[in-house]
Amino acid sequence: MKKLTDENVIPLFSEEPKRPDEVWRKSIPAQVFLNYFFAINYHIQHTDDAFGLQHLSFFREHRAKLTEKDLVAITKLLHSCWSTEYALRATAELGNDDYLRNALHWTFPQAYYTVFAGLQAFLYTLDVKTNNATVLRREAGRLVVKNAYPRAIGYYAAGPYYDFSVHRLPLAGSKPSLHIPEKGIEVQAQIGQFLRTTRKLKAITTRQQVQSNPSTAIRSSKTGLVLDKWGAPHWDQITWRLGYTTIFDLLSRLRISSSNKEIDRFVEADIDFKLFHESLLNIVSYLNAVHESYVAQAIGIEKYQEIVATLPAHLQHSFVQDRLHAKVAPLFPGSGHLQMGAAA
Repeated sequence: MKKLTDENVIPLFSEEPKRPDEVWRKSIPAQVFLNYFFAINYHIQHTDDAFGLQHLSFFREHRAKLTEKDLVAITKLLHSCWSTEYALRATAELGNDDYLRNALHWTFPQAYYTVFAGLQAFLYTLDVKTNNATVLRREAGRLVVKNAYPRAIGYYAAGPYYDFSVHRLPLAGSKPSLHIPEKGIEVQAQIGQFLRTTRKLKAITTRQQVQSNPSTAIRSSKTGLVLDKWGAPHWDQITWRLGYTTIFDLLSRLRISSSNKEIDRFVEADIDFKLFHESLLNIVSYLNAVHESYVAQAIGIEKYQEIVATLPAHLQHSFVQDRLHAKVAPLFPGSGHLQMGAAA
């Protein structure tokens, strides 16, 4: 919320204006983050047949035996996903640059939670019933590697701390710049860097967790003491704990950023906040559409249409129905006409 201001009040102290180069220097962390999410969105928008679930054998073969209790749980998760996305979209409708700047305190976690609620609904149809974020990311990582997700988001990083490898992004080894990417090679460079830095943070955090637990800590073979310094063999021993690093780990950075002082660096930065929000919202919409399609495949398109048709008032004639018409329903050409009118 903006603070009340009065243009006629003379401040007690007068700050020296910041030099342009100082403003830019302090904006670099936020600009890098914007570059990352812009690149993810660009890659989605410019990948041939970016949605293309009908071409994935994992999607075509997806079936689930669900009880009425399961359907209630899945519906609840979808409602949570959609209500959070609704709040995220409402911010865009209300916002000018200043509003969007300060809204990062809640739009970051909203983007995270809407996607992970949709992921929970999808995983529920695979009999993975949990709200543990670590387990959700691990299972999602396995699915990415198994080609359960379209090529536009099917990239991932693997390997030990000292030798990360990025897969399904052939140009990811290029060095990214500090500017908005404009070409495919720049886009892949940004995503590749995002994957590597995220996996590095993940590895360091995992090491801290392992070494702080006496029962898991790696010790010196000579002294039996917990090791402070690590070499490649020690990093190898915890690599299995890292799983794969995917787009879901990248989105988890939003939750981390919103929970500490790091968010202040974004709020104070001089970047294009509208572009940031637009990129974030497009990524959210895309991932939610993928998960909605998997749920529809699992429970049947007719049952999925019933869920959408009986949504709360604030979600009626909204983006949920838009996606049903534009993304989900076309995957089921033999299902007949939709049971509802077109979204407004």
